Amino acid sequence: MAELRRRLADFAAARDWGRYHTPKNLVAALSVEASELLEIFQWLTPEQSARVMEDAGTAHRVEDEVADVLAYLLQFCEVLGIDPLAALAAKIERNETRFPVPDPTASPHRHSSE
Repeated sequence: MAELRRRLADFAAARDWGRYHTPKNLVAALSVEASELLEIFQWLTPEQSARVMEDAGTAHRVEDEVADVLAYLLQFCEVLGIDPLAALAAKIERNETRFPVPDPTASPHRHSSE
């Protein structure tokens, strides 16, 4: 991960793109790329979406859009000084507390707020 972050930073620096890589611009670009990924799946049934990687052309498009999303996310993290893996680990920990494993002996129709 660190190597990829460095390569992205070097790539942008060599092209003098730093002035464009503001948090606002990067998060906007991230949103656009995520939307391009969504567009591939937009009208597929759940079954078709599960098989999307079976078609080489579509698989290539999915991989490219995933790469674009990840690249912009990593660049966004770089600009703001966020360690994305540490942020993810902290979020998982909060979610484990927030959403505990259900008690298998509890009624399946009972909500935790009851």
